[in-house]
Amino acid sequence: MNKEKTAGENLTENLKRLSDITGWFDKQEEIDVEEGLKKVKEAVALIKISRERLKVIENEFEEIKREADFDTGKGDSGSGFEGNN
Repeated sequence: MNKEKTAGENLTENLKRLSDITGWFDKQEEIDVEEGLKKVKEAVALIKISRERLKVIENEFEEIKREADFDTGKGDSGSGFEGNN
């Protein structure tokens, strides 16, 4: 599970950092273009990483759902139990 929390992959940390970047822009009366560009590049990278992480998380949830459905018989149409009285 430590693999899931490597640098840049922790969704909570990424969202916090994106919030910090947004806050930086909000606080600026006059934007330093060079610094702003750095922050925009960082934000884009964080968004890209976060999207990928969300895909992985979604796939994990889908797999858990399939396993749960299988365990309850919902996903096992070939069990042979239907129609046997």
